[in-house]
Amino acid sequence: MTIRTTALAGGARVVTEAMPHARSVSCGFWAGVGARDEDDDLAGASHFLEHLLFKGTEARSASEIAEAVEAVGGEMNAYTTHEHTAYHTRLPASELELGLDLLGEVFTRPAFRPAEVEAERQVILEELLMEEDSHEERVHSVLAEAMFPDHPLGREVLGTRQSIAALGRDEIASFHQAWYRPANLVVAAAGAIDHDEVVTVVERHLDGAGPGTAPQRRGPVAPARRVQALTRASEQAHVAVGLPGLDGHDDDRHALAVANQVLGGGTASRLFRTIREERGLTYSIFSYLSSYSDAGAWVTAAACAPARLAEVLGLIHAELDRFLEHGITEAELAVATGYLAGSTALALEDSGSCMGRIATSLLVHGEVAPVAEVLDRYRRVTVDDVGRVLARVAGAGDRSLAVLGPRSVTSARSLSALPTPRASSAQPRSLSTQPSPAPLIRQRTEGGAA
Repeated sequence: MTIRTTALAGGARVVTEAMPHARSVSCGFWAGVGARDEDDDLAGASHFLEHLLFKGTEARSASEIAEAVEAVGGEMNAYTTHEHTAYHTRLPASELELGLDLLGEVFTRPAFRPAEVEAERQVILEELLMEEDSHEERVHSVLAEAMFPDHPLGREVLGTRQSIAALGRDEIASFHQAWYRPANLVVAAAGAIDHDEVVTVVERHLDGAGPGTAPQRRGPVAPARRVQALTRASEQAHVAVGLPGLDGHDDDRHALAVANQVLGGGTASRLFRTIREERGLTYSIFSYLSSYSDAGAWVTAAACAPARLAEVLGLIHAELDRFLEHGITEAELAVATGYLAGSTALALEDSGSCMGRIATSLLVHGEVAPVAEVLDRYRRVTVDDVGRVLARVAGAGDRSLAVLGPRSVTSARSLSALPTPRASSAQPRSLSTQPSPAPLIRQRTEGGAA
């Protein structure tokens, strides 16, 4: 498979991966703007745009866009993150130009018809209600608020009910006009494609567009809160523990990925084995990494009966303490690196996955590493590499705790009685330059809590 990249006038970049024997083609437009690039009064604008762009263009209605895709058996979708927004489609290989034309239209010439803006506003408000009812998802938003206080990374991508209700049609159109520009765009395609054909179609849609600029970002500076709780009527207690992680450019990111896999990345992980398999205290327990351009988080999460919360949290802290102090074994390293390399390779068997990889790589890193190089980076990680990155994480700052559940686990008395990490001798980085600590405990009650 061959990867080609072309930089267009105005700054847009086109990247393709040829898969000659594929029966499908996937293509997408990635805008390098997301939820962290919104002012507080525009919170949710990126996600609102994601919905609106498929509602119609100057030339096509929403139903005409949907019918064009479904008439050839294809699919079209989009998603929003804190740092980018993506619009993509997967179609039979013969329909590449159709996919690029549809995406080019919705990206550059959305209609923003007032009636459609209002209809989609109601859809997003319903989505917010659905998210608030998904306690296993909401606890991660609560943790983000604790880890990145007073910063857009700590804010929900969807925005708030108040911000979505207040966003006007002209404000959304202005946000689009400011950031959906060639200098902030990556177009990716993978499958049975011709690179030059992709470039020609993209150039046609961007003809006459001013280059624009990429958003200027500031990293988080406020210290994280130790505990943040949200009281909700719930049969389970949901808990998430966050450690400062690495940004997406850090050379140690592959070693931290190995560490995460050993800790809670799968059914062979330590947390899954000790807390679920050996003790039966929870159905769901796992860990994951979040990486941004200038920050990161390493999160462990679980759900359990409220009466078991203290025991589960105590075991999580104890495992993290041991993990950060003693690292991993050679046997664990072999399983983790084998999983990461193998699962990465398996995930790239279809055109959609290949498209996503080359697009995000170019957008985030400015280049696309060959798959073989990515796999080799995992395989080259050593036990000492993992130990080094664990020492960095252990010294980066305190753990943050998010708890969501009934009042029996979120009251101040209950929170103060929960287990805490063992005291560490490691010193937080740049402690002398940090501002005054944020409140240690923050509690909120929403949605008919009990």
